[in-house]
Amino acid sequence: MELDNGQINHLIRSLLVYLQGKEKALRLSLIAFFSRGHLLIEDLPGLGKTTMAIGIAKSLGLGFGRVQCTSDLLPSDITGLSIYNKSKGEFEFHHGPIFNNIVLVDEINRATPKTQSALLEAMGEKQVTIEEKTYQLSRPFFVLATQNPLEQYGTFPLPESQMDRFMLKISIGYPDRESEMDILRGGSKRQELYSLNPIIDKAHTLQLQQDIRDNVHVSDKILSYIIDIVEASRNHKYLSSGISTRGALAITATARASAFISGRDFVIPEDVKDLSQYTIVHRVLFKEEFDSQTRKEIIKSLIERIPTPA
Repeated sequence: MELDNGQINHLIRSLLVYLQGKEKALRLSLIAFFSRGHLLIEDLPGLGKTTMAIGIAKSLGLGFGRVQCTSDLLPSDITGLSIYNKSKGEFEFHHGPIFNNIVLVDEINRATPKTQSALLEAMGEKQVTIEEKTYQLSRPFFVLATQNPLEQYGTFPLPESQMDRFMLKISIGYPDRESEMDILRGGSKRQELYSLNPIIDKAHTLQLQQDIRDNVHVSDKILSYIIDIVEASRNHKYLSSGISTRGALAITATARASAFISGRDFVIPEDVKDLSQYTIVHRVLFKEEFDSQTRKEIIKSLIERIPTPA
């Protein structure tokens, strides 16, 4: 089957009008989305995280919800709750923001562990259980969570089980000088995004996700290469815990999406290597307290020591 990535590339070009200087972050976000995963962005406030989430949702014609995390946020603020309707004499369930297609969870590490755990079932199983009743979530379903790397007071670090639910962990970074000049000239364009016409409709979005999963080929050589990386992480001198099986599946899924967006129906080693700092670093436990850049360098060194398949 011939795969066509033209619409995704058109989507990227269209959104870069509103997300100047953020092409790499946008591509990584779409890789996470089209591989049916979730995305964690660790970066400073004011760099366009919300704008990017809104842009992706609107350009795909999908429902968008936002949760602003605080220490007093309750699980029901995310999932919803039943409220008694006096006129009907019965309880009615009111859906929370988790029932949207794309959910921005802002400053996730400001929520308590109990509230954070409300996202685990949703992210892993695409469903939530409330008052002993299970509700299926919308398809597609994508959580884009953010956390601030500097403001640690009053925060609750995400546990390993939650971190492993995120397909990629990225940062946006500052725009280059020319892009920031354009932003200053034109001002914020976030409001314009709300009236953006969909570039890919919901049905086609679901079909693209399925096509990437079913029709982008991963050879046994590439699978063996991924297993070599996984095994090396489990026996590395600086790591106390390596990549899980869920992590190995995430590496494979994101490599497929990367290949597709690059215009190929097959995965090459570079699809795995180029994403390694985003797919692996947050999934492993280090024996010592290394800074972010050192952790990335350790994983990069691990990858470089593994023979690349021909």
